[in-house]
Amino acid sequence: MKKSFAIVVAAGCLFSASAFAAGEEDLAKAKNCMTCHKTDAKLIGPSYKEVAAKYKGQKTAPAMLADKVIKGGVGVWGQVPMTPNAVTPDEAKKLVAWILSLK
Repeated sequence: MKKSFAIVVAAGCLFSASAFAAGEEDLAKAKNCMTCHKTDAKLIGPSYKEVAAKYKGQKTAPAMLADKVIKGGVGVWGQVPMTPNAVTPDEAKKLVAWILSLK
């Protein structure tokens, strides 16, 4: 009984994690983030996996990156500016949480 329960819980966690990722990737597509970024390859901007690796373990990264998603910026990844994006603060936080979860 306990083993069956553990399997069901583990499967539920895997399903919810992939559903989370799919929803956030869809949000990135809807907000045109994928015009300049890809998950695992540099395009105009860095790949999301590069961003996740650069900021891994930095406690201030989520807030700083959410602010950058909203306001844009330049200089961290080169001189091509990241333009401001039409996202709400909540959407920016969701996008950043997804990006930072990538490995």
